[in-house]
Amino acid sequence: MEETISLQDLFKTLKKRLALILTCMILGVTIAGVVSYLLMTPTYQSSTQILVNQTQQEQDQFTSQEIQTNLQLINTYNVIIKSPAILDLVIERLTLDMTPGQLTQHITVASEQDSQVVNVTVKDPDPHRAADIANTTAEVFEEEIPKLMNVDNVNILSPAIVGDNPQPVDPNPPLNMAIGAVIGLMIGVGIAFLLEYLDTSIKGERDVEEILDLPILGLISPIPESDVNLDNVVRTRRKRR
Repeated sequence: MEETISLQDLFKTLKKRLALILTCMILGVTIAGVVSYLLMTPTYQSSTQILVNQTQQEQDQFTSQEIQTNLQLINTYNVIIKSPAILDLVIERLTLDMTPGQLTQHITVASEQDSQVVNVTVKDPDPHRAADIANTTAEVFEEEIPKLMNVDNVNILSPAIVGDNPQPVDPNPPLNMAIGAVIGLMIGVGIAFLLEYLDTSIKGERDVEEILDLPILGLISPIPESDVNLDNVVRTRRKRR
């Protein structure tokens, strides 16, 4: 006989194991909060913008080939900014205790869509060092690009500035705690259904029907406690007589 589970049974299981599910949720939120506030190092972000000018006189209209050439040029600049030719000089000027490969992991270079602006974003545990790395990278790139590509069309548009009260971008404790709550909820529900599946005790006539594969012919109604007490009183009086 195939075992079927109704929606009502699912809700009964969830209600029965509600304390377990809530405990898992609270545990997930607590672990995420402890990891976010105590174990993870705060990371700050600082950005500077570089403007790539046209190397030729601006025209009223640009051909698709010229537009493609400009995009390829900016993409080339994005690669050069994170190359050892630039980062070695940045490390030397700031006396950073890291290799160009390690510094690359702190730097993100991206160009604004359909524009000549390149964003250099740096993440670091120290907000002031993040700004220094971003500004120095832009300055070194501006100085070295004429030597590397024989062009002089790069200017710093907006330097990185550290605010009065910088806020870390990572970690995000509220988001991590929300994720912890969802994970705890999923684990709690999973454990609840697993315990219900492993529980082979007989709880009612439906279980007897499913296990023995036989119809139920009759049921013994439960005797109220008041009737049991009354019957004991009657028996006690008869014995005294």
